[in-house]
Amino acid sequence: MNFDFSDDQKFLKSEARKFLEANCPTTRVRKVLDDDAQGHDADLWKAVAGQGWLGAAIPEEFGGLGLGHLELCVIAEELGRVVAPIPFASTVYFLAEAVMLAGDADQKARLLPKIAAGEIIGCVASSEGPGALSAATVQATVADGKLSGVKIPVTDGDIADVALVLAKEGGKLGLYLVELAAGGVTREAVKTLDPTRDAAKLTFAGAPAQRLGAAGEGLALLEQVLDRAAVLLSFEQCGGADRCLDMAKEYALERYAFGRVIASYQAIKHKLADIYVKNELARSNAYYGAWALNTNAPELPVAASAARIAGSEAFWFASKENIQTHGGIGFTWEMDCHLYYRRSRQLSLVAGAPRVWKERLVSHLERRNAAAA
Repeated sequence: MNFDFSDDQKFLKSEARKFLEANCPTTRVRKVLDDDAQGHDADLWKAVAGQGWLGAAIPEEFGGLGLGHLELCVIAEELGRVVAPIPFASTVYFLAEAVMLAGDADQKARLLPKIAAGEIIGCVASSEGPGALSAATVQATVADGKLSGVKIPVTDGDIADVALVLAKEGGKLGLYLVELAAGGVTREAVKTLDPTRDAAKLTFAGAPAQRLGAAGEGLALLEQVLDRAAVLLSFEQCGGADRCLDMAKEYALERYAFGRVIASYQAIKHKLADIYVKNELARSNAYYGAWALNTNAPELPVAASAARIAGSEAFWFASKENIQTHGGIGFTWEMDCHLYYRRSRQLSLVAGAPRVWKERLVSHLERRNAAAA
């Protein structure tokens, strides 16, 4: 079993890094951060679409590159490394994956080519407030093809064209596709810790909705989508965590205190070593998740949960220790450290908090052990 990437995939990773370093410096990230009206970097979004990355895992018959999920993983890592202010995750990891997983022929033909071309932005609207998502917490309803209810917070909800909404119809949960410009939808911007990623409150009042997949399978389908997204998000987190380690190391090697570079002090060495260890653990779990995702292995739920937990922990820890390594200026607006801390918090919540994934991991392991007994 080989958990490493191929030479072609490593080349794609290298080229993606070159492209993003040239086209997504932190100055562009800060423009989105400083402008409340700018939900994302539209020019970067077009440039990324031009690279074909949006359709990396989408079959060629639907306008994609037909490469696979491993290629998408290496792209995700590089996007995380530069904290790209674009709705890539919402559109590709959630909407595209859901349509490829459960869409009918018409839905695939209508949406996938537009996703691959960057013509539409997606979002997933499942949460209705604080707390873990469950069948009991969902109040949104669908009747006669019309959706009513409130979803908050919805990442990229204020800029999205199509929403993937979890709602009840006849008491059964389903996943529904909603064209947000079709009417019956009110959007309200929501402020978050990371303004470089748009968020909104969506209110549906008789909005036209089309079910994705079979009736009553909404929660099960959403969990499959979340498993896929968790692996891809873990690569974004690995990319961000690695960049935090690089930033901390570079600063420690150039900052002097008491006549010595601070990298020579044991306290700083231990910080960097601790970051490295957590990053490597996260990467190991992410690679396992990538293998499970690419092969559609039965281990995917377990692998995805482990990748999600390790990735969230590593990125948060690395971003926090990066600030500490920079000392008194580390938390100031002028330094870029806070961009990564903000993104680490956002990514750890966008598909469910780590504690939710810990519960899922334990549940999956218990079921697997019971089946083996």
